[in-house]
Amino acid sequence: MARQSTHTTSPAPSQKPKPRDPVASGERDAAQNRAASHNYFLLDKFEAGVALRGTEVKSIREGKANLKDAYGLLKDGEAFLLNAHIGPYSHGNALNHDSLRTRKLLLHQTEIEKLTGQTQLKGFTLIPTRLYFRNGRVKCELAVAKGKQDWDKRETEKRREADREARAAIAHSKGKYAR
Repeated sequence: MARQSTHTTSPAPSQKPKPRDPVASGERDAAQNRAASHNYFLLDKFEAGVALRGTEVKSIREGKANLKDAYGLLKDGEAFLLNAHIGPYSHGNALNHDSLRTRKLLLHQTEIEKLTGQTQLKGFTLIPTRLYFRNGRVKCELAVAKGKQDWDKRETEKRREADREARAAIAHSKGKYAR
């Protein structure tokens, strides 16, 4: 006959999984080009993969990417990302990547043909607007852009300020009559 135990065990304390980094999980952009919408009219947007080395991906996860002076280039039926700064990986060794190297963009041939047609017009260029993760892969959002003149920038700022004031007035009037 089996012995019955009077000892009861309590369940193991449930361990919450460590939350993932918001950049790595794709909840937050790894890098944004904030100056792009100020300096350019952004027209069509495309999502492109980026051919990277291992230390570059780890560095982007750490938030060391900068798209401020970056631009896209179409050459021989391929797309490239130039002047995108990805800082060296903190735990890298002598084989760490070059921070300003030219990186290949991964696009379908039809997308490359469409981009070629749009950027051949005078004044249009390719500008990367953000870097982000999707399903563990680094993606770059490219926009076909046309440069703004100084008066365009002032007009945009005036319009933005007027919208902000209108929203504030509406919020103020809703708060006033809600009682």
